[in-house]
Amino acid sequence: MTNQELSLKILELVGGKENVTAATNCMTRLRVNLKDYAKADIEGLKATEGVLQVIEMDNLHIVLGPGKAKKVTDQFKADAGVADGGMSTEADWKENKAAMKAGQKQGKVKTALKSVGDIFVPLIPGVIAAGLCSGIATLITQVNPGYADVKWLYIVHQFLTMINTAFMTYITAWAGYRAAEKFGATPILGGMLGMITTMANINTISQLVGGFFWVPEGGDALNAVLRAGRGGVLAVILGVLLMAKVEKWVRNKMPDALDIVVSPIVILAICVVPYVFVIMPITGIISNAIVSVVGAVCMSESIFVRMIAGFLGSFLFLPLVAMGMHHGLVALYTVQLNTIGFVTLYPALAMAGAGQVGAAIAIWLKAKRTGNKRMMSVIGGALPAGVLGVGEPLIYGVTLPMGKPFITAGLGAGFGGAFCMAMKVAATTWGPSGVLALPIMVAGGDNPMVQMGCYVVGLIISYIMGFIITNFTLKDNEVANA
Repeated sequence: MTNQELSLKILELVGGKENVTAATNCMTRLRVNLKDYAKADIEGLKATEGVLQVIEMDNLHIVLGPGKAKKVTDQFKADAGVADGGMSTEADWKENKAAMKAGQKQGKVKTALKSVGDIFVPLIPGVIAAGLCSGIATLITQVNPGYADVKWLYIVHQFLTMINTAFMTYITAWAGYRAAEKFGATPILGGMLGMITTMANINTISQLVGGFFWVPEGGDALNAVLRAGRGGVLAVILGVLLMAKVEKWVRNKMPDALDIVVSPIVILAICVVPYVFVIMPITGIISNAIVSVVGAVCMSESIFVRMIAGFLGSFLFLPLVAMGMHHGLVALYTVQLNTIGFVTLYPALAMAGAGQVGAAIAIWLKAKRTGNKRMMSVIGGALPAGVLGVGEPLIYGVTLPMGKPFITAGLGAGFGGAFCMAMKVAATTWGPSGVLALPIMVAGGDNPMVQMGCYVVGLIISYIMGFIITNFTLKDNEVANA
């Protein structure tokens, strides 16, 4: 099928455009919110050419594969007549809120994780671009310490640094804009609140108020209870959530003739004081606690603690991906990136896909031996993507349907994760994995080349252990009948 044909087929099988309230691209998936899930033909979707798997959660996750998912999602949104996530900057906040509510049919914890994921998923391309640029710029400085004397190389370094800074400097603004779209507030006001978070004026206000908010004379400003950047993206999410509630109240009370002119400044005036003096300090304490706890485990002086954390993290990451809950980790990644400038847990979790690759190779060899050409074809098509770091085609096309390899792949990945954590590999961003993540694995030590080498060794360990464990635990007849 063409992308348009596949989009129309999916639209038909989910109950038509009148049954669709939202559609979002999530890396390799088309996520669809429906008014009535009973109208969706799940089996028909699974049998549709081009659909790798269908996962029923609070919304439908239709796995289409890397690249294709984005194109089909764009076409699907046009065919269904819905905006990204069911929300639009052109829509009234009530319409946006209704669209958001349409997909919230799970428990509070899962709904909260999904909300965080929905805020950050559209930011992933920027996160990846910024992190890759940062990683490559770091490599330039390490491989050629005299790069500034080479004009063209210095220019390249400046461009790379500029791209990274463009995202990292205003990450709170991007998060605020997206959070406003998610929670039903006016997006530009959410972006402004997010940008306020990093303004130097916060330091001046903190010093003028003094007392509880500022450090004693001669102290380190970074330890201030209130300072620029305090709370980061966590503060922004909570601040915009407050703003959404305030905006609803203000617009309900405001006369229509004054709404467009008066409401925005009233909303900001009401929100900015509690945001600066309450939300930023409290979330700053929470952010520091998160960074400290994760750092205590991932960067522990005990190599055994780090290895256990790496093994468990890599092993458990695959079930999170299968359930679509892995984006709940983005808050943790973003807090680390925003607070300390790098991510410690992600390199170990990136091993999960490598375990899939090793397991898939073992299955392919058994499929060849038993004459299961269909399985060989499926693996042959999904394996290159797995090596590049997109593991979902292997998860939903091979290991998860078979059952046992899903566990053995995770166990194999655990060994690579334990090694990466033992070597304190850290990343400049999160998003890419597999071999594509190599340039970002440079933040864990003084020598980025050593860090990249350790990451490669971790991948190889995961490949080998995923292969060995799967090969010894999976019987030929299980593959022949798969």
